Amino acid sequence: MQHSDKDLEQNQELKGASDEVRADTDKIDQKQSPVQPWVPDDQVEEQKNTDSNDIDENAIIDAISTVYDPEIPVNVYELGLIYAVNIHDDGRIDIEMTLTAPNCPSAQELPNMVKTAVEKVPNVKTVEVEIVWDPPWDVSRMSDEARLTLNMF
Repeated sequence: MQHSDKDLEQNQELKGASDEVRADTDKIDQKQSPVQPWVPDDQVEEQKNTDSNDIDENAIIDAISTVYDPEIPVNVYELGLIYAVNIHDDGRIDIEMTLTAPNCPSAQELPNMVKTAVEKVPNVKTVEVEIVWDPPWDVSRMSDEARLTLNMF
């Protein structure tokens, strides 16, 4: 099969046009940012508010909830021993907690256990746990779940 000069010219024109399209496509690819995945409308705001360096408050509470008073089968969060959790933008966490009584046998270990648990949460840099006595702890600070577990209704 023989090709005429006209066929060769058309082939060259097509090849040149193809190269131009390829070059233009490369320019477009360089200018455009990557395609973002579709996110349902109800999750868009949630995604905007989530920074990779943010500390999830629920993760802090979950970590605290892994700490149990050795004498009581309820975690310190449900017992109402945690009075405040302050999350700072720089990754510092300040926790105010109390104990069930000033002479609590776990007075030394519970704050350290809370500190160690919270330090494992992503993006947490430092944790300070302060024992406070005001207001004094009483049974009314316990969650319903804790009261049910301890039969204290």
